Amino acid sequence: MIRVVLPAHLKNLAKVSGEVRLEVAAPVTQRRVLDVLEARYPVLGGTIRRRDTGQRRPFVRFYACAEDLSNDSPDEPLPDAVVSGTEPFLVIGAMAGG
Repeated sequence: MIRVVLPAHLKNLAKVSGEVRLEVAAPVTQRRVLDVLEARYPVLGGTIRRRDTGQRRPFVRFYACAEDLSNDSPDEPLPDAVVSGTEPFLVIGAMAGG
């Protein structure tokens, strides 16, 4: 079971509270996690990544195991601790400005 933590505004949009738990087939990658997340919560489609290209949206970051995975390939396997459910996959809304 993959644990996904969403920022507050996406939790509100999807009408969830706390972590989202997803069954994701191996190999567990960012792309597969987001595919399952968007299939389960269609309202999130286009909010985390672009519908036309699948690229991560600006100001959205991905973290796991205290590492920024935002610039990793979306098809690279996620860390074992995420796959085992020990650590969550974090979707973070980045901030900009001064």
